Amino acid sequence: MKLYQSIGPNPRVVLMFLEEKGAAIDRAFVDIMTGENRQPAFTALNPFGQLPLLEMDDGSHLSESTAICGYIEEKFPTPPLIGATAEERAVTNMLVRRLDYDVVAPMTTAFRGSEGLPMFQNRLRCLPEAADGLKACARDGLAAFDALLSNKTWLAGDRFTLADILLYCLTEFGKMVGQPTPDDLANLKAWSERVAARPSATASLDAKKGVA
Repeated sequence: MKLYQSIGPNPRVVLMFLEEKGAAIDRAFVDIMTGENRQPAFTALNPFGQLPLLEMDDGSHLSESTAICGYIEEKFPTPPLIGATAEERAVTNMLVRRLDYDVVAPMTTAFRGSEGLPMFQNRLRCLPEAADGLKACARDGLAAFDALLSNKTWLAGDRFTLADILLYCLTEFGKMVGQPTPDDLANLKAWSERVAARPSATASLDAKKGVA
């Protein structure tokens, strides 16, 4: 396997997942700031030009961070970060789906239409006219997960999962792009501190870690 990684919240999800697994695989860094991901050498691997990208054992390529994490879970099942049983996997996948819809999509789309507009406006369709509303949608999503965390250590209860990694990486990204976690979401704030204390949270900050 070989992981093509870069800066950004979605690549960080995979890096943090790998750190939790203690899995070592070959890695390459792609510089999205210079548009390296839009050059023919990379789009030949991923026509969508997005990171992260995983070259699988059979030489084919897999994009989308949560799909990549699912593949890594199959290859490195211990410790389980999606689930050791059908029931655990179902709960984790449910949480990831809710996060994608209620937090990830509105937060990242809002960024592309506001603070990130200069970077993205010539690359893909941006929605500056919808940015404020999308930010509000992301805050609503965070509030819902704050309520879910009442009397819970992690989103799935006593299991630290891919869902926690996804939410943490996105909320940390939000802090940097004008979408911080609202101060009144005390459960989410305490949960974030617990995640930040994990070694994987610090190790995954270095997008070039492990690159030969």
